[in-house]
Amino acid sequence: MGLMKQAYDTYCAMEKQYAGVYDANIKEPLIPVSHQITNADLEITLDSEGNLLDARTVEKEDAATIIPVTELSSGRTGDTSCAHPLCDQIRFLSPMYPAKYEAYLTQLHRWEQSPYAHPKLSAIARYVEKGRILEDMARLGLITLNENGLPIKKKQKKQKKEEKEDKEEKEQKEDKLIVRWRVETGKEGEISACWQDQSLFRAFIDYYASTKKEDSVFCMVSGKLAPPASQHPKKIINICANAKLVSANDTSGFTYRGRFKSDAEAMTMSYEASQKSHNALHWLAATQGVAIGGRTFLCWNPHGVDLPSVQAAFLRKGTPKQVKYSDYRKALSETLRGWKETIPADAGAVIAAFDAATSGRLALTYYSELPASDFLERLHNWDALCCWNHDPFGIQAPSLYQIANCAFGTVRASGSQTKLETDDRILCQQVQRLLSCRVDKGKMPADIARAAAVKASNLQIMDTQLRETVLSTACAVLRKYYYDWDREEWNMSLEPEKKDISYQYGRLLAVFEKIERDTYDKDEQREPNAIRMQSVFAKRPRYASRILWEQLKKAYYPHLKPWDRVKYDRLIGEIIEQISDLPQAEHEEALKDTYLFGYYLQKKALYTSDKTENSQEEE
Repeated sequence: MGLMKQAYDTYCAMEKQYAGVYDANIKEPLIPVSHQITNADLEITLDSEGNLLDARTVEKEDAATIIPVTELSSGRTGDTSCAHPLCDQIRFLSPMYPAKYEAYLTQLHRWEQSPYAHPKLSAIARYVEKGRILEDMARLGLITLNENGLPIKKKQKKQKKEEKEDKEEKEQKEDKLIVRWRVETGKEGEISACWQDQSLFRAFIDYYASTKKEDSVFCMVSGKLAPPASQHPKKIINICANAKLVSANDTSGFTYRGRFKSDAEAMTMSYEASQKSHNALHWLAATQGVAIGGRTFLCWNPHGVDLPSVQAAFLRKGTPKQVKYSDYRKALSETLRGWKETIPADAGAVIAAFDAATSGRLALTYYSELPASDFLERLHNWDALCCWNHDPFGIQAPSLYQIANCAFGTVRASGSQTKLETDDRILCQQVQRLLSCRVDKGKMPADIARAAAVKASNLQIMDTQLRETVLSTACAVLRKYYYDWDREEWNMSLEPEKKDISYQYGRLLAVFEKIERDTYDKDEQREPNAIRMQSVFAKRPRYASRILWEQLKKAYYPHLKPWDRVKYDRLIGEIIEQISDLPQAEHEEALKDTYLFGYYLQKKALYTSDKTENSQEEE
């Protein structure tokens, strides 16, 4: 019950400020109890007597509309006569659909005649009772009616033959336009839009509460005695709109077998607590959820305290570029201190991930709650270890999305560039594994580290930008991996005398690549042999080194400037000396993934040296 309790507490803390309030700075309002958000298609304006003043088609960006709902209507499916209390499909507002029309008016009249009536209800009821909504909307050009007086779908300007449908099927779809209401009462300062009227929200909440006659039960979420929820809301996650998080309606299958006698025993929750907790989760998902693949990730504080992103880098935006690790650590510490100064000592952090197990069931795939101070420390510690120099942006910690994409993505052509594409299911699963490691202080998974290293060992099909991203991301992941498992810390500055044969062979590969590139014409984009043979080099370094060196001496060395030949001869000699001093048994073995550190750092050092020399020549 931890998730629902935290969501319930969130709603209670945010209700006064955000419930039913449309704010340009917030993607969606917090939905009031006994309401839901739907996309309206038509907006009808009435006067206080129920006379039609105007009607219009609602633009997509303005379509989100708060409407009153009952437990039954909020979860309705298919061709049902279960009506919403106020705003509904146009077929519920017309006598051309008798069963639906009667259900709508019956419900509206009960509310209108209750002690919790609202002045706008009478105006809407009087207009709907006239039974002219279809004719009025057709007269205004908002819908088109067929010979039977029923709405039809307007013809598209272009229609492919294979897309043509049966006429009756079109008519069935067009009558599902959602209508919302405005009532112009003439009173100064009164809100005409029913979906923004707080007094109307409160009137329905009180009315619907008065209709619930069930005996009170102990709510496992709120800890109060209150009428139970018979059904629970859906639409928590927009991309899984019909999936429910809480559901126990399979009375003939497997729901209760061997465990419960009724659905109430599976989850005893009051109607009010169910509404508040589900609406809070929907609001959090809509306003700050991160969707990766088909999975939605949330990180929040129940009292509205701002928290850093759980999957992005910890450093705040605007932090200056850092090229020294000491400066990077200092920037991380300053960020941590800044967060702790703004977050109360007793604040908590809740992290959750949701995915649709089926079209009708929403699964909680990850959940954690911890003190905000611990949460911040864990983000800081992860980023201090899982980082690398990513030119031209300086030292960075890659996002969890970037790690998963670089490790498991497939290289695809995108115009003149290349990009990585990862299957959605794989992507969201791996991001969640990494999130768990980051939040729960887990070790970097060996398979992710290995996948990142393999991808960085096959750079030949990538453009320059993607190559830099994949290589630096792999180095960041490996740096974290070796610290987690071996307590070995790898520096982000070149160590020419590093006693690691893989590291030294990586340096040698970088030199071979640079020698060949130095002989290229200015616009030549051909891949060097060192890159083409990189994967072979990682498996058989001694063999591949010999081949590459022979190719260089024969085809490329003669084209170097004399002083460059001297420079590279000296550098290669130094690297070979370091390799020769290491145990001979290691020379025939495949390289460890640490060769990527040596390759990256030596390559960076060579290009930095070139820039320095060029600038000195210009002076």
